Parts: sequence; structure tokens; C-alpha cells
Amino acid sequence: MIPEEFYMGRALELARLGSGYVSPNPLVGCVIVVDNKIIGEGWHHSFGSAHAEVNAIHSVGDQSLLNGATLFVNLEPCNHHGKTPPCTDLLISKKIKRVVIGNADSNPVVAGQGIKKLQDAGIDVTCGVLEKESRYLNRFFLTFHEKKRPYVILKWAETSDGFIAKSNYDSKWISNQYSRQLVHKLRSEVDAILIGGKTALVDNPSLTTRDWTGHDPKRVVIDRFLKLSESLKIFSDGKETTVLNEIKHFQIRATFFERIASDASNEILKILYQKNILSILLEGGRHTLSKFIDSKSYDEAIIFQSQRIFKSGIESPHLTDKSQHFFVPPVDEFRHLIQ
Repeated sequence: MIPEEFYMGRALELARLGSGYVSPNPLVGCVIVVDNKIIGEGWHHSFGSAHAEVNAIHSVGDQSLLNGATLFVNLEPCNHHGKTPPCTDLLISKKIKRVVIGNADSNPVVAGQGIKKLQDAGIDVTCGVLEKESRYLNRFFLTFHEKKRPYVILKWAETSDGFIAKSNYDSKWISNQYSRQLVHKLRSEVDAILIGGKTALVDNPSLTTRDWTGHDPKRVVIDRFLKLSESLKIFSDGKETTVLNEIKHFQIRATFFERIASDASNEILKILYQKNILSILLEGGRHTLSKFIDSKSYDEAIIFQSQRIFKSGIESPHLTDKSQHFFVPPVDEFRHLIQ
């Protein structure tokens, strides 16, 4: 007998294929099983497209096999009309016998109602198989609905002696092409990148996904008193940028100026939540990073450690709680990990 975890693991593998394309929807994969054999698979490809359960059911050549089948899905099936019809109605109509779920949906429009409708229709429902793994996969989506804020990932590169830049703010020689490629992969998976005004001024970054296949995230910059030049790349390339400031609220082409009461992390996250941003990658300098660390307004910290030594310069931020972060191996050795 093949364990349920095997099929749920496959559903999670399928769900990951939608990474970077489905937000603000969750990542969902689905596997349909009859007599310990997978007869159908599917995943949610992109926002607005068919859900994983629909794709899995449509992949089954002989639809009569669905009568009495077991369906594995990493997130509770929806029971509401959005851009697509409720998945629960389709499962019921196809006479699925049993549904195994990774974790319940925290979205208030679902929140257990999908499970209840399936059970009311006589379908056997099991919830909590690979629940920890399922929740981690959809940590952006679940944090957004449960904590009413985006999921926050801090990112920086530091030398082996603990500096993120030289005294003149030069930080170009800490990381290498492999770490930059990984960062661009991260960019393709989040909704937005957040930087401070100093980083925008000194580095003049594009904040796009150039070294990885995927979408360019939205860009958010903190410019309290609107001192940044319009000639910066983030304002002149025609892509969406949000400027958080304390002066005014308006829009110029693809640049949105959002007024905030202060640059406190909770104020920033409140605005981003209202803009329906589920996840942010914080690539700011020490000041911006420390603001989120000190207020414990972050979920993960990804730290690239180099073997280079600066001896002096701008110190890297100090994490107060190391239970949620992990270090990426030294960037000089990263190449060996991907060969």
C-alpha cells in the first residue's frame, strides 16, 4: 500500500510549478488515484486560469474512472465563484469518493466551507497530510490572510568579517554571478521588492529579473520626502514602482506615490497589504533591514556569506531572532552546489 504522503508529495511537486505565476492565488497541485495508481495530475498554472483540481480531472482520459477515485490536493478546494467556478461542485459532480487535503484554506471566503460542502455531499475528507510542508509552500498566501500583511523575506550579502558594503557604499564585489542568479530566481517568485531611498540613490538598481526566467516583481521604494531623482532606473523604464512617502498621494505613468504616516515597518506593511501584495523581498541597506529586524516584522532572512574581507565599512544587520533565518553557503563555493 503506497502511503498517502507519497501522493501528497507529488501534489506539492506539481504545485511548485506555478511559483511566480499564480499570485495572489495559492500554489496548488492535485493528484487523482485509483487502486494505488495515479490516473490524473494537474496544477494551477497562472492567476485567472483553471485550478489544479480542474486540470487534474480534465487530464483523465476515461472520466468514468473518477467515480470512486481519491483526489489528493495540498490546499482545501474552493467553494466560491471567483474567476473560475467552485472546485467543490466539480468534485461532487464527478462522484469523487475521497479527498485528501494538505491544509485548510485561510482565505475567509473559503476557510473550511469547501471541506464542509464536500462532507455534506457524502465525500470522505481527510485533512492534514503533509500539513507542515503544505503550509510552508503557501507561506506567502497564508501569512497574507492570517496576519493581514505580506510575507517578508530579508536578503543581503556580507563579507566573512561582517560587512555589507565599504565605507563608500560600494558592495559590488561581495557576491558573484551564481548568488545573483539565485536572487533573481527569488525575485521571480515574490510579488514585490522593497528598498530604501539610500539604496535607490547609491546603487541605482533596476530590480528586475534578468538572470532567471519569470516575471519582474513590483518595486517599492521608501522616499519619505520625495528627494529621489526621476532619472533613476526604477522611474524611467516604464515598469511599475510604488514610492512610499510622507508628502502626497498621486500617480505619474507607472509610478504610484503612496502617502504613509511614517516609515515604520508596520505602516509600510499595512499599505502593501492594501495593495494586495502577498510577499516582498527586502533588498534595502542596513537602515531599512534593521527597521524590519528590530520590529520583528519579517519571516525569513536569506544571507549570502562571502569569503572576502573588507576590514571596515558598513556592518551587516544583526538578527535578534535567528529561529526563522538561514544562511546560504559562501557565494565563492555556491558554484559547486549547482554542478
